[in-house]
Amino acid sequence: MDRVQIVHENFLRRVAALDFPVGRTVTPGLGADEAVELFRAQVLSRALDLQSRVMQSKKQGFYTIGSSGHEGMAAVAHALRPDDIAFLHYRDAAFQIARAGQVGGQDMLRDMLLSFACSTEDPTSGGRHKVLGSRRLMIPPQTSTIASHLPKAVGAAHALGLARRNPPEHRLLPHDGIAMCSFGDASANHSTAQGAINAACWTAVQGVPLPLLFVCEDNGIGISTKTPTGWIKASMSARPGLAYFEVDGLDLYAAYTATKEAADFVRKHRKPAFLHLRTVRLYGHAGADIATSYLPKAEVEADEANDPLLHSVRLLVESAALSAEQALEIYRQTLNDVDQAAAEVVTRPHLKTASDVMASIVPPKRVCAATNGPSAEARGSVFGSELAQMDAPQPLSKLINWTLHDLMLAHPETLLMGEDVGRKGGVYGVTQKLQSRFGLARVIDTLLDEQSILGFAIGAAHNGFIPMPEIQFLAYLHNAEDQLRGEAATLPFFSNGQWTNPMVLRIAGLGYQKGFGGHFHNDNSLAVLRDIPGIIIACPSTGADAAMMLREAHRLAREEQRVVVFVEPIALYPMRDLLEAGDGGWMTQYPAPDQRIGLKDVGIHGDGDDLAIVTYGNGHYLSRQAQADLAAQGINARVIDMRWIAPLPANAIVDAIGDRPVLIVDECRRTGGQAEGLMALMQESGIAIYARLTAEDSFIATGPAYAATLPSRDEIVAVAKKLIDP
Repeated sequence: MDRVQIVHENFLRRVAALDFPVGRTVTPGLGADEAVELFRAQVLSRALDLQSRVMQSKKQGFYTIGSSGHEGMAAVAHALRPDDIAFLHYRDAAFQIARAGQVGGQDMLRDMLLSFACSTEDPTSGGRHKVLGSRRLMIPPQTSTIASHLPKAVGAAHALGLARRNPPEHRLLPHDGIAMCSFGDASANHSTAQGAINAACWTAVQGVPLPLLFVCEDNGIGISTKTPTGWIKASMSARPGLAYFEVDGLDLYAAYTATKEAADFVRKHRKPAFLHLRTVRLYGHAGADIATSYLPKAEVEADEANDPLLHSVRLLVESAALSAEQALEIYRQTLNDVDQAAAEVVTRPHLKTASDVMASIVPPKRVCAATNGPSAEARGSVFGSELAQMDAPQPLSKLINWTLHDLMLAHPETLLMGEDVGRKGGVYGVTQKLQSRFGLARVIDTLLDEQSILGFAIGAAHNGFIPMPEIQFLAYLHNAEDQLRGEAATLPFFSNGQWTNPMVLRIAGLGYQKGFGGHFHNDNSLAVLRDIPGIIIACPSTGADAAMMLREAHRLAREEQRVVVFVEPIALYPMRDLLEAGDGGWMTQYPAPDQRIGLKDVGIHGDGDDLAIVTYGNGHYLSRQAQADLAAQGINARVIDMRWIAPLPANAIVDAIGDRPVLIVDECRRTGGQAEGLMALMQESGIAIYARLTAEDSFIATGPAYAATLPSRDEIVAVAKKLIDP
């Protein structure tokens, strides 16, 4: 028989016969009415699981992961405040239903069915995914994540403490709130979970407030792979800086009491805690998964015999809160209510067009307080004698540093975080003096874990901050790229624009460092970023452009709630000269603090009609050198600096090209580089003559051959000449 039907019939039969599983007596703490309401939430969660399978069988519903066996999370919700932000495990329907009961006024039965049906009327995702989540219930939506939500939970908890001292304009969370995140025992083994828990402990040990409750729902198995007996307790109960609590999640009363104790500890001490909640899993993992195909039938039946709904009825009967007959009536009536609602919900509209689906990729703009930028008095007190230097040309790194100063002066909600950004001032000195001038709470030296850095930024943005995290080197992003792809970029999409996590991610990257670092410190691939929907990618090359683009990036994050990746060419940080030693041709003056460069603006250098060179980053620098060499040979070129990698400023590029032949100079690899998209743009725009010069499909070597696989000044000249005179 179908295990779903077996569990259903077991419940009806055993409750009628008062045949309950053995368990503890009632733990004091829950009132009778409270316990009954939580049971109703548990039953609704179960009924929705049953209905989702019916809908799928009729092709009226879509893939879901059920919550059956994890209904004890209703008690966890009741032990928390409804304004405590909750990042939920995908089996936590009972939590969301119970929280809705705390708040009132939300028809969770219908709302969740709309989600199952992927209807546009789904109030969470607008029909884009079956997700738990609600803006009103302070639950950011999660898809089927495997621990990727833990780093941002750490960030949100940290931001709760930061906001007490420095409340941002768009602060969302209460000053005495806590953050909660839940996950399964199998997910606890993921490197992302381990990194997040380690980051929480690392932070707490240093006395930094971090009010976070981890809830591990331990059902003993991940899909078909068992968790070793005692593994979670052994690996989590003795972590430094982390208080450990445990409870049987099958016991509604005990689960509430233990969660309340853990949450009270977190709220009082502003330190993280770990709640080990033992559960069972019913019906298999998800969808068509059949547990008896990989587990002995006896084990499956043992879990079914421990159905948490049976335990709840036993406890309710023992406490005289409810009779068995009343419990059966609640169960039957809930099934009937869900069945009737589903018949109507499956008729509701769905997304139809690409534009419908994509409407929430770009988050909505928000109203921000007007700012006139940093005051002259504030700038004088911070910059001191450096103000006099701003009239003199400076290299790229210095102008980025000054821009960060001005942004932090003008916008107190701006935070910098990353490895070595504070005391050391960054690997290349770009963030020098910022920590001493703005304090430890705004320029934050993090542990060496890129997932935690990006998670911190995402979580901080949830509470109104404008995070500017730094990844030391482009190749290090690959340790944490899912925090962008799976969390930051998807949140507006799956929440229909209700939740956002704006940030400006600064990354030192690209090649041409002389003899240093090999492929980890000279990484010339942006492909992993370019295909993430909604991400903005900036790549300046001169100091003045960097200053104005960074200000625009910050504005895009603050006002338009965008995720911006700001790629800074390492080799150009100290660059002073352009054509010959001592000419100072690559240095620029610091633009006034109110000057910005928009997304559609490209850099145009020269009016030569013979050739257009389209490039960016280090390629811009080399192309300007080649431009002079070509001019000496009678070939007059225009150099077009793209500035923005995504979205590509296509119209501006085409307009700047005019009717010139085009040479694309791309310092990234031939496969997956920007040149591929630019070549397509040339073809689609009717430009007849074009060619590309790219890096080889190779990693970068250390030593004298550091630039052997990359475009060079001489190669640009040679390819340009061949293009216009084949």
